[in-house]
Amino acid sequence: MTLAELNALDRNGFVAALGGVFEHSPWVAEAVWPQRPFATVAALHSAMVEAVFDAPEDARLALIRAHPELAGKAAIRGELTADSKNEQSGAGLAQCSQEEFKRLQGLNRAYNEKFGFPFIIAVKGLDRSAIISRFAERVGRDRDLELSEALAQIARIARFRLEAMIGNDEGGQR
Repeated sequence: MTLAELNALDRNGFVAALGGVFEHSPWVAEAVWPQRPFATVAALHSAMVEAVFDAPEDARLALIRAHPELAGKAAIRGELTADSKNEQSGAGLAQCSQEEFKRLQGLNRAYNEKFGFPFIIAVKGLDRSAIISRFAERVGRDRDLELSEALAQIARIARFRLEAMIGNDEGGQR
């Protein structure tokens, strides 16, 4: 789909097309639909991120909680969205050794107990070792910092998803 095609969609079509960019949170696409047309993917992404940061805290927490744990229960049960499955597989999380899997499970448990939401990281360009290392580091942070970091990582994930869907058309509409 091109940006011009996306801009031309009615509300339902626009939300259907972009509803998964922010995991299980079509309200983000719904919030930015009135701002069309978007001149660039960057402008669309910026508007969507602004909608997230302008949302009430409970909506932001619901967005964070909509993301699956890394190599967690949803992955084991085959319940990841196509995007999440591709992202986690691309980082090698589907090929964890038993030791790595146990480490991730322990980190998932500790992180969720401490913060009340799952660990979020944009895994593109990272391998399992880097992901596990960053996970272990971030579990030691305070909640406010980690809440901000989770939202920043979600924004990165959304940018990657938009670029995969539409492309990176900083020079104009594609």
